[in-house]
Amino acid sequence: MKGRRILTGWLIVLGVLHGIVACAGFFAPYDPVEQDRKSPYLPPMWLHLVDTQGHFHMRPFVYPSKLHEGTFDQYEEDTTRSDLLKFFVSGARYRLLGLLPCRLHLFGTENTRIYLLGSDTYGRDQFSRLLIGGQVSLLAGILAAGLSLLIGLSIGAVAGYYGGWRDDMLMRAAELFLAVPWLYLLFAFRAFLPLAVSPLETFFLIIAVIGAVGWARPARLVRSVVLSAKERDFVRAARGFGATNGYLLRRHILPETFSVLLTQAAMLIPQYVLAEMTLSFLGLGVPEPVPSWGNLLSNLQQYSVLVSYWWIYLPALAMVPFFLGYLGLASSLQKRGEAYKMEKTGVGSLA
Repeated sequence: MKGRRILTGWLIVLGVLHGIVACAGFFAPYDPVEQDRKSPYLPPMWLHLVDTQGHFHMRPFVYPSKLHEGTFDQYEEDTTRSDLLKFFVSGARYRLLGLLPCRLHLFGTENTRIYLLGSDTYGRDQFSRLLIGGQVSLLAGILAAGLSLLIGLSIGAVAGYYGGWRDDMLMRAAELFLAVPWLYLLFAFRAFLPLAVSPLETFFLIIAVIGAVGWARPARLVRSVVLSAKERDFVRAARGFGATNGYLLRRHILPETFSVLLTQAAMLIPQYVLAEMTLSFLGLGVPEPVPSWGNLLSNLQQYSVLVSYWWIYLPALAMVPFFLGYLGLASSLQKRGEAYKMEKTGVGSLA
């Protein structure tokens, strides 16, 4: 019961986080590619409830930023004027959930731009780019994990069920993929692909490359489950009554692999998100101006940015809850799968 509550808790946390990213256009105050060249590397703005005179305000407000006197890149709050935070305002066009045209945003200001996470070198809002970039990176991780699991399920099922030379050949290929460091293998795959392609084509190429690299571990796990499942009494009985191989795999054997696949999905998605981030960070992923979590951090390759603008690190910290959520979910699924096996084999009752 406790394990079920923990699993439900992780699912709720991940559901909320993914819901925010899925509706990023609503939560993001601005278009992620909209530039304000007059405000490069603007620091994050703080929300205030008390003004400089000590008066309390029911509605949050911000002080616009201005250049500190005698500097060209140091900003400070202009306390001579303020701008109230407004909720449910009309702004830049976007598509809610990628389908519905909409202009409603959760918050905004009337007379100035609000930068909750600061701005980048082109004056683009980091908060908006973080949310929209999450759609690219998370979707790439989810689709690539799905591709890896599909390939791993197919290869593992064939190797485990049919055995013989098929098993030997497929498992030697899996061992080869496991022996080579995935990052270098990823770079090698990406190096053979064209660089001058559209952002959409690059997105699907990245999914294909990452998904094709990581199938080996799921395939080996599926193979072990299939080897065990095909020797069970109910499978032997079904085979004795004339059940075909396809029927046995579809109805009796492959359903046994679902718990393993779910656990693997929870582990692979953050790994593949990190892989997409690595490629985009190095300029091999989704190109600008389309935001992703990787190219959001690409400015950190410049030493001047690395030492002078601390808020450029903030997108990296914002990704931590997603990774922790997936790791927690994977751990809960693994424990639940072990408990289910013990219950099914009768170990729990004997204990």
